[in-house]
Amino acid sequence: MTAEHPVTAEHPVTAEHPATTERPATTERPVTAERPVTAERPVTAERAVAGLIADRIVDVPDFPVAGIVFKDLTPLFADAAAFARTIDAIVARYGPDSFDVVAGIEARGFMIGAAVAYAAGVGFVPVRKAGKLPREAFSLTYALEYGEAALEVHADAFVAGQRVLVIDDVLATGGTAAAALTLVERAGGRIVGLSVLLELTFLDGRQRLSGYPVHALLTV
Repeated sequence: MTAEHPVTAEHPVTAEHPATTERPATTERPVTAERPVTAERPVTAERAVAGLIADRIVDVPDFPVAGIVFKDLTPLFADAAAFARTIDAIVARYGPDSFDVVAGIEARGFMIGAAVAYAAGVGFVPVRKAGKLPREAFSLTYALEYGEAALEVHADAFVAGQRVLVIDDVLATGGTAAAALTLVERAGGRIVGLSVLLELTFLDGRQRLSGYPVHALLTV
């Protein structure tokens, strides 16, 4: 909408130019608030990002143990434009004012989570493997597809009631995510959601996270 031209003084009516009957004023349509101009609608943007992620995943068979197909996302992290769009999509999904801090799950959750925290202007808390934190920490052991592991978070990582967005790269069986969510709550945080880049739906990991909002940019 452009600014209207300023109203100028009318020319005086002269004998040579008698005043003509003006047209009755018409009722103008009410001015409606314009939608902000965005590059893409949120749903369309997420679909585009899902395609970017899918195109950059490399399947690595028998890693870290025989029978496991590892989803290597490092090509996505190495692509500056694709990685930026991925981070922006996560922030847009929740809104930068909907969480106070990001918790990233070791290890690739660190890369994604720290970038999301920076983009949203909030802090970052690492959820680490056992024995990596220097101060008092809560610890939880859980089952993996190929063994057992433990996660830890500093006991004073969160202010009581602080809204926490938990970030990881892949949701598989849900054991790692469930442990991380439990630790965040034990440390006083309030879960806003779990966000992952990739969800392997055939492993039913989401079933273990009943009651928590889970979002994946790409599901296979």
